Amino acid sequence: MHIARAELHELVLPLVEPFVISGGVIEERRSLIVVLHDDAGHSGYGESPPFHLPFYSEETLAGARDLIARVLLPRVTGKEFASPEAVDAAVREGIRGNWFARAGVETAAWDLEAHARGSGLATLLGERVDVTPAGSVDCGVALGIPPNRDAAVLTRWVRDAVERGYRRVKIKVAPGWDRAAVAAARAGLGRADLPLTVDANGAYEWPRDEAALRALDDAGLLYIEQPLAPDELVGHARLSQALRTPVCLDETLRDARAARQVMALGGPKVWNIKVHRVGGLTEVCRIYRLAEEYGAELWGGTMPESGIGSQAVLAAAALPRFVYPSDLEPSSRWFGRNGDVIKLTMGRDGRMAVPRQSCARLLDPGRFRVLTTPIP
Repeated sequence: MHIARAELHELVLPLVEPFVISGGVIEERRSLIVVLHDDAGHSGYGESPPFHLPFYSEETLAGARDLIARVLLPRVTGKEFASPEAVDAAVREGIRGNWFARAGVETAAWDLEAHARGSGLATLLGERVDVTPAGSVDCGVALGIPPNRDAAVLTRWVRDAVERGYRRVKIKVAPGWDRAAVAAARAGLGRADLPLTVDANGAYEWPRDEAALRALDDAGLLYIEQPLAPDELVGHARLSQALRTPVCLDETLRDARAARQVMALGGPKVWNIKVHRVGGLTEVCRIYRLAEEYGAELWGGTMPESGIGSQAVLAAAALPRFVYPSDLEPSSRWFGRNGDVIKLTMGRDGRMAVPRQSCARLLDPGRFRVLTTPIP
């Protein structure tokens, strides 16, 4: 893999409606797109999707832009690499954290290999962890906190999601918006066999919020996602032993190092794998092998990314240990009809096909030109 040249773009996709979580409000998807070219006409696309403010993680869009442009791309441009894993090693050296920035470059390298080989990312991942990826994945909807915490609005959102065929419903919760939220979601589900989960994005504290978490434990949920702050490794381990409902880790699971600590503590065994949050697909492979050893059950989370970044999530979600529906939704749900640069679609059965092609072959070049701004 000879990376002859590289490009960096800013992509702006307006959301159909604001998405509200416990830490902040998202009104548009602004992300960075890395494009790597070899000298044989192949291209690889990767996305770096941190938010403009550090309410989800410490990284910001401005910080990622600076690091990619000033440090990471110069490390790989004009260089020869044996594999995407070698690119991962190059962008990790001397860089602490900055997972989203590294993932933009690293996933582009994986996509470059996929384009050169005429395959999709899922095929490459399957080879690396010695499994056969699925041809489609189950989709779950992620619903934010409604305006003014209106329970009737959430009930309507859930009912609409059920009608569209999603195989799991996830709602965002926060202290003071949990019992009412679950009750509203239950009213919209209208059936007992459809899994319901909640995601707190680290908004609770233990033992301060014990009563609220105990109430969620009695709500018949598939799992409770990221109830405590990201650095609460011990807290999540103890909480998972105190509750009957499985605890799912999201922001806490930064990388394979964090996964090993969770294992040593006997912590949660449900893991949300966000490709870009952990630094890319090479790290996903490391975590996947640990999950096999520990018996952890996985699913794929999104930020949400554009259709470019979603290709990496789709590929990961096709691996066998990803047993729960992933946060993969049609592009129209977030960006409106024909609003994305790679269109994602979901069947009425709530499943999404896993592409067997690279981003370069799936991309709408006209939309990409209109929605991106080159960064010198």
